[in-house]
Parts: sequence; C-alpha cells; structure tokens
Amino acid sequence: MKVIVTGGLGALGRAVVSELVGRGMQVAVVDVVQPQGDAGGALVIGGVDLTDEAAVCAAYKVIADKLGGIDGLVNIAGGFLWETVADGSLDSWDRMYQMNLRTAVVSSRAALPYLGENGAIVNIGANAANKVAMGMAPYAASKAGVRALTESLAEEARGRGIRVNAVLPTIIDTPTNRADMPDADRSEWVTPTGAARAIAFLLSHDAATITGACITLSLPG
Repeated sequence: MKVIVTGGLGALGRAVVSELVGRGMQVAVVDVVQPQGDAGGALVIGGVDLTDEAAVCAAYKVIADKLGGIDGLVNIAGGFLWETVADGSLDSWDRMYQMNLRTAVVSSRAALPYLGENGAIVNIGANAANKVAMGMAPYAASKAGVRALTESLAEEARGRGIRVNAVLPTIIDTPTNRADMPDADRSEWVTPTGAARAIAFLLSHDAATITGACITLSLPG
C-alpha cells in the first residue's frame, strides 16, 4: 500500500510513518518544514504549503510517479492554540481553519484522483470538538469541521469504493503537550504509537467495511 502522510515530520507523524513502514507500506511525507535527518524510510517532500492547492497537487503528482500510485492518505498536518473568545483574536479562528481544516480539504482533493477502489483517507480530528472547554473554541471549531468533512466525503466517495474515516484523540502524549501541561495526569494520554496503530488499522483491509466513522481515542494504546 502506498500512503501519503501530511505533517509526517511531527511527533505523531513520525510515529505513524514508523508504524506504516513497519507494516510494509510505502510511505511519502508531505510537510511544510524541511526534514532534519532520517525520515524513517519514507520519501519526504518538504517545504510544501498544505493550504496551497496547486503546490499540494504538484507534490502528489511527484509522489504518484515515484511510488507508482497512491492508495491512502493520512491528514495529520495541523496546529493548536488556546485563547478565550473575548480576549482572543479573530485571526486565530482563520489560522485554525487554515491549519486544521483547509489542509485536510486541500490534501483530500489532491489525493482523490489517484485513489482507486479500496483507497482510504484517515483524518485527525479531536475529541475536544465533542465537548469544548474554555479557550478551545477556535481549535475545536476547526476540528468539528474535520469531522464534518470526514462524514460528508465518506458518503461522496462511497460509490468509488474509497473509505474516509477519522480518529478523535483526547490528549496525545507529545513533548510539546508535556511542556505545556507539566502538572497534568498523563496516565490516560494517547501515545503516538497507540494512535498510529489505530490509523494503520483504518487504512488496512481489516477496516474494509468501515467508512464515515469518527473514532474517539482515549486510552494510551
């Protein structure tokens, strides 16, 4: 299976790449940053603005040519911020939309022409969109959009045999989250490896009957 992972150079992205390569998949990473060191056996195209449809389409053509096609897509690229509605900026809403939702829409549109029957897209949503705490509104709204994209695109692509699903993690145990929440109880944080296994399952033929699912991840794994 030939899979593109957006945002594959971050903490979760690297875990996903490692899991997929370990399962014998051919993996390509598309990221806005440039790679530093080894990318875990993946083909890497860095410096790509994932909100720019022309740039993403060009990158995906290069990947399809080099790998001999595209069978799957994992939309990890995104970001997070915390600020209240009253004291925050309207620009933050636009920024979260661009980083979390537009990237997934652009990437999905670019991949769809290559995906054949049994193709699969897995989006990264967030459980925070189901119950939104103070300061989470811009982020949660963008991730609610990812859920809407997943459910709608699943229906749209069903007739072509393409599956579209999402995982909705609670808090992922990354160095950034540990630094931001040093006193938090991390016992039930989702590990990057645990999330990667769930993503790999949704890409695989074992999940051939599943589409339009948005699965909450709330245990370490």
